[in-house]
Amino acid sequence: MTKCILVSGGAGFIGSHLCEKLIESGHKVVCLDNLITGSQKNIAHLLSNKNFLFFNHDVIKPFSNRGVLKIDEIYHLASPADPNIHSKFSYMAHPFETMLVNTVGTWNLCELAIKHGARLSFASSSEIYGNPQKSPQDENYRGNVSTIGPRSVYDEAKRFGETIVFAFVREKKMDGRVTRIFNTYGPKMNLEEGRAVVNFIKQALRGQSLTIYGDGKQTRSFCYINDQVEGQILAMEKNGTCGEVFNIGNPDEKNILEFAQIIKGLTKSESEIIFSEKLPKDDPLQRKPDIVKAQKILGWEPSVDLTSGLSQTIDYFKQNIQ
Repeated sequence: MTKCILVSGGAGFIGSHLCEKLIESGHKVVCLDNLITGSQKNIAHLLSNKNFLFFNHDVIKPFSNRGVLKIDEIYHLASPADPNIHSKFSYMAHPFETMLVNTVGTWNLCELAIKHGARLSFASSSEIYGNPQKSPQDENYRGNVSTIGPRSVYDEAKRFGETIVFAFVREKKMDGRVTRIFNTYGPKMNLEEGRAVVNFIKQALRGQSLTIYGDGKQTRSFCYINDQVEGQILAMEKNGTCGEVFNIGNPDEKNILEFAQIIKGLTKSESEIIFSEKLPKDDPLQRKPDIVKAQKILGWEPSVDLTSGLSQTIDYFKQNIQ
């Protein structure tokens, strides 16, 4: 059945892949993005499609339908997400926009979902777990998060966004669910961001030293974009998921030094690996999702291994970096 699906943040990395997949599946897609961190380049190939509508719109302002008579589903992905303090695309560079889009923006889209009788999925983050004191992190873990540190504008905004969604589910009977996105990578990542994947690949391809912050023992679990999008769609489409939270990520845990070595090998780079500066304040030392719930309820688990996913990502970077 053809649906009309609204995607906020649809010109971003994950959002643009999601829009593309939904269009391929025969749906009509309304993409909202204010292009603070997203790029119209990511959706340029969709603009001529009659089933795709793009609006340069900030969801902290209510969305007037603009000819869209009925919305069936809402994916709320809009938000800066890059944690690197040196990046102009990071949530630290846009602290107030980040807090507003995950709170006021979430509230507005929940109201829109009520108005249309639409399902809503809020894209939260593994960052709500903070610097975890248990591993892997399951959906019942309440986290170890600073409310006053530099990362709190993102971490706490995502946590309150979840609170808003669940209040609407309980009190207004909205059909809502939350997905907690763990580190995701792949083609169409913003080449100017400061994430480890972006930095390491660019440095390796340019023959520059691969720079690790801290001792490199901190861990991450990287999920390929195709797997992430599949998990997002299953969480939305699966009946009985109202009021549920799902970790969507790959439990294949690697420390940052291992990750740098893998990228160095795949790029056949002769760059050296160096250690620079202290670990950024409140940077989590461990990140690994428990995905048992997603496996049991959604029938989802990642299928793209790190080597294959990174190879495709590196090919994209080769074609696009200057």
